[in-house]
Amino acid sequence: MSGVAAALFLGGWQGPFLPGVWWFLVKIYCILFFIIWLRWTFPRVRFDQLLNISWKWLTPLALLDFALAVVVAGLGG
Repeated sequence: MSGVAAALFLGGWQGPFLPGVWWFLVKIYCILFFIIWLRWTFPRVRFDQLLNISWKWLTPLALLDFALAVVVAGLGG
């Protein structure tokens, strides 16, 4: 996954200082470090907590956004 991300989003093997293969490996290592750091830093969210956030916050916000879009479209904006 890190290799694909480095190839697609970080310019692949191109870099300013090292030869191509080494620069690509540095990019892969940085992505791996970032992913591992995120997993160790933030706690795991349980499924029931995700559902709670979805029903209490995200669904009402989505309905409010939809209503606002309907009003703006109705006013010709």
